[in-house]
Amino acid sequence: MTSPWANWAGNQTARAARVAHPETPDELGEVLRTAAGEGLRVKAVGSGHSFTSAAATDGVRVELDRMASLVRVEGDLVTVRAGMPLAKLNAVLAAHGLAMPNLGDIDAQTISGALSTGTHGTGAAFGCLSTFVEALELVTAGGSVLRCSATERPELFAAARVNIGALGVLTSVTLRCVPAFVLRADERPAPLADVWSGLDEHIAENDHFEFYWFPYTDRVQMKRNNRVEVSDRPLAGWRRWLDDDFLSNAVFGGACRFGRTFPAVVPTVSRVSARALSARTYTAPSHDVFCTPRRVRFVEMEYGLPRAALREAFDGLRSVVAGLPFRVQFPVEVRFTAADDIWLSHGHGRDNAYIAIHQFVGAPYEEYFRRFEAIATALDGRPHWGKMHYRDAASLAQSYPRFTDFVAMRDELDPGHLFANPYTARTLGPPLPH
Repeated sequence: MTSPWANWAGNQTARAARVAHPETPDELGEVLRTAAGEGLRVKAVGSGHSFTSAAATDGVRVELDRMASLVRVEGDLVTVRAGMPLAKLNAVLAAHGLAMPNLGDIDAQTISGALSTGTHGTGAAFGCLSTFVEALELVTAGGSVLRCSATERPELFAAARVNIGALGVLTSVTLRCVPAFVLRADERPAPLADVWSGLDEHIAENDHFEFYWFPYTDRVQMKRNNRVEVSDRPLAGWRRWLDDDFLSNAVFGGACRFGRTFPAVVPTVSRVSARALSARTYTAPSHDVFCTPRRVRFVEMEYGLPRAALREAFDGLRSVVAGLPFRVQFPVEVRFTAADDIWLSHGHGRDNAYIAIHQFVGAPYEEYFRRFEAIATALDGRPHWGKMHYRDAASLAQSYPRFTDFVAMRDELDPGHLFANPYTARTLGPPLPH
C-alpha cells in the first residue's frame, strides 16, 4: 500500500493500492486498462482543494503532475494539460498577454479539478470557470481518448465540463481567454443593511461584486472589482503583506485557534474584526486581485441558489448561526454568477447567488452545515461539487434538469464504474457492491 493521501483541509484521507504518474494519454490509458483488469477502481487527484471525498480511492490514484504543461497558444485559445495548477496557468497566460475572464479566490487547484467541480468566481455576466472551456480531451475507462467541443460530441461536452471525475480522466483543456486586464479593487466595511438596500445595483453596476458577513454582527465587507485601463494605484507591498498575509492569515489563524479553545469569545472577536477592517482601493493585474493566499485551514459548504431566494436563505442562515450550540468563527461569503447550459453546473439554466459557509479545522461544523443545507435545499439550492454536502442521487436528481442524462452518459462511458467511489455512489448512484 502507498502512503496515505489527504486533502488540503485534512478532513478527507485515503490510502491507494498504488499511485500512477502518467505522462501521456496513452500511458494513462494503459494505467486504466491494467487497473480494470485487476478489479481496482481509479480516481484522479488534483491539488486536494475539494472538501469532499470525490478523489478518494483505495485502488489506483492517478496524479497528473507530469501532465501539467502548456500545449499551444492560438490567439485567445490556450490549450494546457489538465494537471496544471491555476497559479501556473495564470502565470503562463500573463506571459502571453492573456488572462482568464474570471477566477475564484484560490489558485491552488489544478485546472481539471477546478472545472470538474464547477469552481466559480463572482460577477453577474460570468458563469463558472467551465463556461470558458472551448474543447477538452479525456481518457475513458476503456483507455480510449475522446475529444469534445460544442461541435464535436456536443452532448459529451455538455456533460464533461463539470463531471465530478465520473466520466473519465481529463488530460487537456482548451480555454477561451481574453487579453490581460487590470482590475480596480474596492474593499470596504459596511452595514449589512446597505447591501440589501442596494443589492441589485451592486450586482449590475460592478463587473465583480461579493460580500462577507461576520457572524453575530450586522456588518459586512463588500468587494467590488471593476476593469480599468491601467494600473494607476498599485497596492504598496507593506499593505499587501499587512492585509493578506499578516491580518488575513497569521492574526486570523491565531484568533481562530483561540476561539476554538475558548468558544465564548468568538462573537466578541467577530464584532471586533468587523469594526477593525479598513477600506482599501488598489489596481493590479486581474489574477492578483481575484486570488488571495489562504493559509488558515477550514472546511466549507457552498450552495448555489436562485438569485431571488438569496435573502430568505441568508436570513435563515442567520437564525441557524444564532441557535447553534457552538460558535461560527469564519465569515460567510456571498457571490453571484450567470446562467449556463452545462448539465451538472450549479448555474445550469439560472442566474445564481452563492452562499459559502466555513468552519475552522478542528471546530464542530456538522450541525451548522446540515441545518443550512436543509434551508438551501428547500429553496432549490444546488451544492458545490467540491465542497461538503450531504445530498444523495435521489435528492440531486430533483435539482438538476439533466441529472439523469449525465448518469446515462456516465454509464455509457464507464459501464463497470471504474471511476466510482463512495462519494460518486452516493451522489450519482447506484450503491457500490459490498
